[in-house]
Amino acid sequence: MDRVYGEPVNVQAREDGRPARFVWRDRLYTVRAILEHWVVNREWWRDPQAEPGERGQSELEFWRVEAASGPGLTAGVYELRRDTATDRWTLRRGLA
Repeated sequence: MDRVYGEPVNVQAREDGRPARFVWRDRLYTVRAILEHWVVNREWWRDPQAEPGERGQSELEFWRVEAASGPGLTAGVYELRRDTATDRWTLRRGLA
Protein backbone atom coordinates (compact mmCIF):
# COMPACT_ATOMS: atom_id res chain seq x y z
CA MET A 1 0.00 0.00 0.00
CA ASP A 2 1.03 3.56 -0.64
CA ARG A 3 2.67 5.24 2.35
CA VAL A 4 2.73 8.72 0.85
CA TYR A 5 0.46 11.50 2.07
CA GLY A 6 -1.68 13.18 -0.45
CA GLU A 7 -4.98 11.42 -0.76
CA PRO A 8 -7.49 14.08 0.18
CA VAL A 9 -10.09 13.18 2.78
CA ASN A 10 -13.12 14.98 4.12
CA VAL A 11 -12.84 14.93 7.91
CA GLN A 12 -15.55 15.71 10.44
CA ALA A 13 -13.81 16.86 13.59
CA ARG A 14 -15.17 17.34 17.08
CA GLU A 15 -15.16 20.75 18.74
CA ASP A 16 -11.77 19.97 20.30
CA GLY A 17 -10.30 19.18 16.87
CA ARG A 18 -10.18 15.40 17.20
CA PRO A 19 -11.32 13.60 14.04
CA ALA A 20 -14.59 11.70 14.50
CA ARG A 21 -15.32 10.54 10.94
CA PHE A 22 -13.77 10.81 7.51
CA VAL A 23 -14.76 10.04 3.94
CA TRP A 24 -12.11 8.31 1.88
CA ARG A 25 -12.70 6.86 -1.58
CA ASP A 26 -16.46 7.42 -1.22
CA ARG A 27 -16.67 5.47 2.05
CA LEU A 28 -17.51 6.84 5.47
CA TYR A 29 -15.14 5.73 8.24
CA THR A 30 -15.86 6.16 11.93
CA VAL A 31 -12.90 6.75 14.22
CA ARG A 32 -12.98 4.16 17.00
CA ALA A 33 -9.78 5.21 18.78
CA ILE A 34 -7.10 7.86 18.59
CA LEU A 35 -3.76 6.12 18.87
CA GLU A 36 -1.41 9.11 18.59
CA HIS A 37 -1.51 12.85 18.04
CA TRP A 38 1.36 15.25 17.32
CA VAL A 39 2.01 18.65 15.78
CA VAL A 40 4.97 19.68 13.63
CA ASN A 41 5.94 23.29 13.02
CA ARG A 42 7.10 23.69 9.45
CA GLU A 43 10.47 25.28 8.80
CA TRP A 44 10.81 26.75 12.29
CA TRP A 45 14.56 26.97 11.76
CA ARG A 46 14.23 29.50 8.91
CA ASP A 47 13.44 32.38 11.28
CA PRO A 48 15.81 32.08 14.25
CA GLN A 49 15.08 35.69 15.33
CA ALA A 50 11.38 35.03 15.84
CA GLU A 51 10.03 34.58 19.34
CA PRO A 52 9.33 30.94 20.23
CA GLY A 53 5.56 31.42 19.97
CA GLU A 54 5.89 33.01 16.53
CA ARG A 55 8.08 30.34 14.94
CA GLY A 56 6.59 27.98 12.43
CA GLN A 57 3.15 29.55 12.29
CA SER A 58 2.19 27.05 9.62
CA GLU A 59 1.74 23.70 11.32
CA LEU A 60 0.98 20.16 10.34
CA GLU A 61 -1.22 18.25 12.76
CA PHE A 62 -1.13 14.45 12.69
CA TRP A 63 -3.65 12.00 14.06
CA ARG A 64 -3.04 8.24 13.97
CA VAL A 65 -6.46 6.63 14.34
CA GLU A 66 -8.17 3.29 14.30
CA ALA A 67 -11.25 3.46 12.09
CA ALA A 68 -13.74 1.22 10.30
CA SER A 69 -16.22 1.76 7.49
CA GLY A 70 -19.10 0.09 9.31
CA PRO A 71 -20.23 -1.60 12.51
CA GLY A 72 -18.78 -5.06 12.98
CA LEU A 73 -16.12 -4.50 10.33
CA THR A 74 -12.45 -4.86 11.14
CA ALA A 75 -10.81 -1.54 11.91
CA GLY A 76 -7.66 -0.38 10.18
CA VAL A 77 -5.00 2.11 11.20
CA TYR A 78 -4.96 5.40 9.31
CA GLU A 79 -2.90 8.53 9.67
CA LEU A 80 -4.69 11.79 9.04
CA ARG A 81 -2.75 14.99 8.46
CA ARG A 82 -4.23 18.48 8.68
CA ASP A 83 -2.46 21.51 7.29
CA THR A 84 -3.53 24.28 9.67
CA ALA A 85 -2.78 27.01 7.10
CA THR A 86 -5.26 25.60 4.57
CA ASP A 87 -7.40 23.38 6.85
CA ARG A 88 -6.95 20.59 4.29
CA TRP A 89 -6.76 16.98 5.40
CA THR A 90 -4.87 14.15 3.71
CA LEU A 91 -4.54 10.48 4.55
CA ARG A 92 -1.79 7.89 4.73
CA ARG A 93 -2.72 4.22 4.78
CA GLY A 94 -0.69 1.05 5.14
CA LEU A 95 0.79 1.66 8.56
CA ALA A 96 2.45 -1.08 10.54
